Amino acid sequence: MSGHNKWANIRLRKGAQDAKRGKVFTKVAKEIIIAAKSGGDPAGNARLRSAIAAAKAVNLPKDRIEAAIRKGTGQDAGGDITEIMYEGYGAGGVAIIVETATDNKNRTVADVRHVFTKYGGAMGESGSVSFQFDHLGVITLDKEKYADEETVMGMALEAGAEDVQDNGDSWEIRTAMADFNTVREALEAQGVEMAEAQLAMVPKLLVPVDADTAAKLFRITDALEELDDVQNVYTNADLPDDFDPEA
Repeated sequence: MSGHNKWANIRLRKGAQDAKRGKVFTKVAKEIIIAAKSGGDPAGNARLRSAIAAAKAVNLPKDRIEAAIRKGTGQDAGGDITEIMYEGYGAGGVAIIVETATDNKNRTVADVRHVFTKYGGAMGESGSVSFQFDHLGVITLDKEKYADEETVMGMALEAGAEDVQDNGDSWEIRTAMADFNTVREALEAQGVEMAEAQLAMVPKLLVPVDADTAAKLFRITDALEELDDVQNVYTNADLPDDFDPEA
C-alpha cells in the first residue's frame, strides 16, 4: 500500500465528463483501431482484448466495436491513425505527458502546442519528462462497490497485481505492463467490476503543488483533454487535499 494520489480522482471525474460529451466513445474506438493493426482476432492480440473490454465498460455498441476492428485491420477505410506522445511542463514545473491518436500529425502538434502556450506551459523534447513516469497497468475500482480494503488487496494479489493504492473514493490496482492483461482477465474471472482498466503513465515521484498552481494545471490539462486527438493526459502533480476543480 503506498501514497495517496488525488490526481487519479480528478481523472475519474474527468472520465465522467468525457462520457457526457461523447468523447469517450471516440477514445475507445481509436484504441481498438490501433490495437487491431496487430491483428483483428482478440484471442491472439492482448491489446485488442483490453481495448474491447474498455469499450464494453463504457457501453460502446457492438457494431461500433466491430467497425473499429475492420478499420484497424485495413478491411475498411479510416484506420490511418498513429500514436504520438508529447511531453512538456505546466505551472510549478509539473511534468505533463499527452498521449494522442491522430490521422494528421501536423494538426495535432499545432493544437497541443497552442494549449501549452495559451495556459503558460511549455512543450519539451521527446524524453524530457517521460523518464519521471513508469508505464504500468492501472485498474480502478469504485469504493462504493468495494469498500473493504482487505478484500480488494486479496483480489488484487490473487490476480497477480503488484500494488494497491487508496485514492480516496477509489482503489487503484497497479500491475507491470507485461502483466496487465493477465491481471485484468483474472479479476474479470473473479467477477470484479472495474471502473477503469488501462495502461497508464504513472509518476515515480509526485510534486506537491498549492491551490493556485493546481487550478492553473487543471486548466491546461482540461484544455488538452478537450482536443479531439488526445487520448490521455498525465502529470506528476500532488494536489492539495481540499482542491476542488469545480470551485
